[in-house]
Formats: sequence, C-alpha cells, structure tokens
Amino acid sequence: MDLFQTENHQQPSTPAYRPLADRMRPQTLQQYVGQTHLLAKGKILREAIETDKLVSMLFWGPPGVGKTTLARIIAGETGSDFNAISAVTAGVADIRQVIKRAKELKKIHKKTILFIDEIHRFNKAQQDALLHSVEDGTLLLIGATTENPSFEVISALLSRCRVYKLESLSRDELNVILDNALSTDSMLTSLAIGLEEDARAILLDLAGGDARNMLNALELAAQLSVTDAQNKRMIDRALVEDAMQRRTLLYDKKGEYHYDVISAFIKSVRGSDPDAAVYWLARMLESGEDPKFIARRLVVLASEDIGNADPHGMMVATSAFTAVTYIGMPEARIVLAQAATYLASAPKSNASYLAVDQAAQDVRQNLPGDVPLHLRNAPTRLMKDMGYADGYKYPHDFGGFVEQGYLPPEMADKIYYRPTENGVEKRIKERLMQLWPKRKR
Repeated sequence: MDLFQTENHQQPSTPAYRPLADRMRPQTLQQYVGQTHLLAKGKILREAIETDKLVSMLFWGPPGVGKTTLARIIAGETGSDFNAISAVTAGVADIRQVIKRAKELKKIHKKTILFIDEIHRFNKAQQDALLHSVEDGTLLLIGATTENPSFEVISALLSRCRVYKLESLSRDELNVILDNALSTDSMLTSLAIGLEEDARAILLDLAGGDARNMLNALELAAQLSVTDAQNKRMIDRALVEDAMQRRTLLYDKKGEYHYDVISAFIKSVRGSDPDAAVYWLARMLESGEDPKFIARRLVVLASEDIGNADPHGMMVATSAFTAVTYIGMPEARIVLAQAATYLASAPKSNASYLAVDQAAQDVRQNLPGDVPLHLRNAPTRLMKDMGYADGYKYPHDFGGFVEQGYLPPEMADKIYYRPTENGVEKRIKERLMQLWPKRKR
C-alpha cells in the first residue's frame, strides 16, 4: 500500500484476511470503548475532537488500549487526511514525503494527520525533521508510545505536543469489547462460537488490560474449537489457556503483573540474590516487557542501592542501557542478565541516596545559608575588594587537601554523607575520618 493511502484514497484490491482485532476496530467515538477520563462527554480530548480544535499530541499508554484506533477516529471525525507510519521502519525521507503532500493539501484547506506508531524509536534527527511542520500547522502530529515521553521524545517536539495518558482497559470495558465481537463479527457468528463462563473469566484476567491480546486469543481459541452435536463451537477454559500459552503463568488476576514483577526484580537485585534477579528478568522478557524499561530501572538502582560501595555498578548499568538501546532483543537479554547479576552480587549502600534527601530536607525547611566569602567567585576588582575569594586555600597547594569550611558557617558541623562499611565505601569512610575531625565527633 502506498505510504499516503488512506480510507479516503483506497485502491481496489483483492479481499485479504484481517485479524479479529482489526475487524473489530471502532470507526467512531460512539463505538470506542475505554479512556473515559479523556473521551467522556465534556472531557478535554472529546471537546477538542468535536470542536475540531486539536493540537499535536502524544498518546502514552500500554499496548492494546486503542492508541492507533483513536488516531484514526480523530482523522475521520475531523475530515483529515490520515497518514500512518511506524517508527520501526520509517525514516526522515518518509516524513518529508508526508510533509510534501500535507503542504499541497493545505492549499485546498485539507488537514493532514501524521500518525507515528512507536514514536519513541525515532532518533533525534528524525524527530527534528517534524518540528517546523508541526509548529506551522502543516500537519497535525499524533504519536503513540509505550514509553514515558519525557525520556524518549526530544524537548523541542514535546513542548509542541499535548501528552494524553491512556490507561489499561478495565475488566468491564474488555467485557463490552468481547461481547461485541461474539455478537457482531461475521466469522465468529458463522461458526456459532459460544464462550463458557470460566473461559470468559480467564480470558478477561489474562488479557492484562490489552484488548488486542484478548481478541487474538479469542480468535485462536475459536479456530482450535470443534463443532459439537448442537452444531456449535464452545470455548472452554482449557482452549483459552492453550491459545494464550505463556500468558497463563505471567499475568495475575488483577492485571498488576507489570508492577509486581518489576518490584520483585528490583528487590531481588537490592537483596543481593542474583538467581532470583535472573528469574524475574526472564519473566519480564518472556512476557514482552521493553528491555529499555528494565535497563533504565537498573541505572537508578545502581545509584540508589549500590552507590559508592561499588562505583563500577553505575558504569555497568549505564553501559547496559546503551548496549540494550543499540542491539535490541533477543541479544539484549544477555546484556541485562550480565548487568543484573553483577549489581545483585555487588556490595550495597544507600548512603548517597540518604545524603541528598537529608540535604534537600534542610534546604526546604531552613533558610539557605550564605555562600562563605572565601568560596565565592571574584571575576571583578570590585568583588575582590569586597572580600570575595579572600582566604580561599587551593587544595593542590597543600598536597591535595587542606581543612577549611565549605558549608555556610551555621551549618559547619552538618554531616549528610555517611559511608557504610561495605565494599569501596569502607575505604571512603576511613579516608573521610582522617580528613575531617567533625566525623570523629
């Protein structure tokens, strides 16, 4: 299909098989299920669509919650030319083609919507190519991402877009979609598909808030079913479990898997159990968790829970994040396993974490002390005459260290950083005790 081909520019073609999830894709806001915090009557996005007062936007949310569908509906509701590309396969040249077409359509007062799926996979140069056209209104950008846009979208583009957080679908919302599929899809109705109650329950549970996952499993279970004496095909619990396979073990009944397992993983690394860390890592990767999300959490952990007990931990974690970003899955699992086992095996300290939190608490609760004169910069003669930098002792003139005050005078005895006896921090503690008499007190 041509890059710019839309519902308004379809060419005759031979009918092809379409998955159930695609066949059930809503075409209007009235048919759309979920995201009521954005789309209920009177809500911000609903009002913007109905009044056609839209700005470029980013849909941030988990898979299968309707990001692509909503973008298509917006194009239909506003009479816009819809162009969809994937950041996985598209490049700057594809963006420029869309912009070129958009400029022509703008001359006849036709709006253009460019939908970019997985926009977080675009590099800086690709995102930069969008800026001018988004700014001048040549096109309306709708980006979809499963990643926090603050981390993955450049600030210049982020500032030009409104971010909408899409939530996992609730059990009731999934139930509506499920009933609609069973009652209206021609393929399912022609097979006289029925769904036993316990099969329905586990299908809703294991979907994890993902409508696409649920419909794909339903369709596969329907294909696996056999016709009974009443000329019907009943789907039971066993068929659903067979269709979903790994998901039976990976998701809990409340759909809290994502948060529970990442918590178990981090706590296992913090608790110095590399075996448990690798197990929870494998659980996440097998379920399709984004390896960059895991790597990012390891970077935080390396500072928060290991710190100066093993300074190499931060280098291992940041190198792992870089490697995972470059190579992707499946090889990224090896990188993550190396990083996780190293960090789990490393000595632990949260002294740096406690130090900055305690210092921040003092900053918030007390009036900030003045910078001592001897620590101030003195680039002008006037500042020197006022005593700026006067009396400062350059440590290298004294062999690398000389005792002098670095805190405001009223805080001179404050101690924030308290190294532990673990790993490298034991040596750090001993050195600081030798340098600073207040630490002996």
